[in-house]
Amino acid sequence: MIPSEPLSSTEPSLSLHADQRVSQTVLARFSGWLASLVMLVVVLLLALPMLALLVTLIGEQSSAWPHLRATVLPEYLSNTALLLLLVGTGSALLGVGSAWITSTLMFPGRRVLSVALVLPLAAPAYVIAYVYTDLLDYSGALQSALRQWFDLEPGYYFPQLRSLPGAAIMLTLVLYPYVYLLARSAFVSQSSALFDAARVLGKGPWRAFLQVALPTARPAIVGGLALVLMEAVADYGVVEYFGVATLTTGIFRTWYALGDQLAALQLAAWLFLVVLVLVLAEYFLRRGRVANPTGHLPAPRPIQLRGARAIVATIACALPVVFGFILPLFLLIGHALEVGDPLWGRSFSRFVVNSFTVAGSAAIIATGVALLLGYRLRERGASGKGQIVGQLAVRLAALGYALPGAVLGLALLVPLSTFDRWFATLMRDEFELRSGLLLTGTIAALIYAYVVRFMTAAHNSIDAGFARVSPQIDAVGRTLGAQPGRLVRELHLPLLGPAVMTAALLVFIDVLKELPATLILRPFNFETLATRTFRLASDERIAEASTAALVIVLLGLLPTLLVMRRSGKESRYSSG
Repeated sequence: MIPSEPLSSTEPSLSLHADQRVSQTVLARFSGWLASLVMLVVVLLLALPMLALLVTLIGEQSSAWPHLRATVLPEYLSNTALLLLLVGTGSALLGVGSAWITSTLMFPGRRVLSVALVLPLAAPAYVIAYVYTDLLDYSGALQSALRQWFDLEPGYYFPQLRSLPGAAIMLTLVLYPYVYLLARSAFVSQSSALFDAARVLGKGPWRAFLQVALPTARPAIVGGLALVLMEAVADYGVVEYFGVATLTTGIFRTWYALGDQLAALQLAAWLFLVVLVLVLAEYFLRRGRVANPTGHLPAPRPIQLRGARAIVATIACALPVVFGFILPLFLLIGHALEVGDPLWGRSFSRFVVNSFTVAGSAAIIATGVALLLGYRLRERGASGKGQIVGQLAVRLAALGYALPGAVLGLALLVPLSTFDRWFATLMRDEFELRSGLLLTGTIAALIYAYVVRFMTAAHNSIDAGFARVSPQIDAVGRTLGAQPGRLVRELHLPLLGPAVMTAALLVFIDVLKELPATLILRPFNFETLATRTFRLASDERIAEASTAALVIVLLGLLPTLLVMRRSGKESRYSSG
């Protein structure tokens, strides 16, 4: 006879395990719903400026809007379009030309120049504009030397730098590396079989470039140009200093001169529409990307140049580096050592602390939010409806980079001021208390704008880091009973260390250089390195502005050196 006690003794343990599995399932579902709710709130907060702009487009018009539309709006639109045309053309010529030369030709200094061509990314465009204005103005060093050497009369002709073409040149000198990086990456990955086929068909080097290399690299070039044009349309420091009436300067003039916030918002909505056109154009132009079916074959070996051709190639690649970075850097160092900021010392350290505080806070928050979005997207799997919804939500959250700083600043003022009025009314009516402004004109609002603006930089880095982590690691962790929090803390974060550091660094440096959003949203008497540089330069005190500008440029070298390191590895690989 079989005893029944052992069987009865296992029933409580089986029931206990079943209860544990049920509770774990319920807890997992609750955590999933909670994480989805947090993700939804984050996405809505990041998309809030765009929603505010859409409300402005369909809402009531300002009383001054018909006058602006009939008088200055055509000038703003035409100048903005012409500026984009000139900057796009110049960046394409410099970026694609230098990328093709360094990736297909051998000449003296090629290895150094192939990475040094990225250096102008470290300098904000408005800093370059201030430096060259001081150098080339009537009272600058160059014209003073020309008058002394050639005994020129006061009415002599010299090209006017403070003009729309001058602003386009300044922006091109700083922004062409976006096109250069992507175009060069495309050129070095092209297969030698493509060019062998072109030679068999009787195509020379020039026709092979136009008919084979350029069409194949078109998606990468278009992507770089889209970044250039979005940066150019968002610029305020250069166009304001040069007196060019664009949509960005029109927003500030309408707000400060006319005192009409609604009209300024409507101008901001027009600028947002211009950016949306650029984003859509980039999407449709890259949608028909050209395939490279022989991409697994080695790249063509660079052609060795000798004599005059080698010298011309070296000079052609060196000029953008010299005029876009080296010359402005030495001029800034000279001004800083000779004159410098009159508040150097404790007062200047306050500008540095303010800049580091907002930049560090924005970098930490943006990186954390990017980790949340990236992990939730990874959790939803590689396909299915959940993945599609997650991708759309992340794209919406990362669209803030397409918002120029002036547009973002004004767009955020609407919901922030609305909330402050609602909360102040509530506290007064219900509790008879005066709350004042909680968000408008505070550091919290400024950091919020930075996170919205530069979430794309953090998300792209984190997303690339997650792509390098095998999904099998997550499966093993779940099999061992690891909850999502522990999975991220003990598995993902150690593996994502470089990606997290890169994301935080990129956001940190971008915040240090951001000017329009800071001018609009900063608290009263709150100065950063960017606003200090702008204020001194606007007063024609460029030598005094050199100290803050030099700090921004030197700090901007950090992410640029990371890009140069990757570019250098790629250069050694392609030439080896």
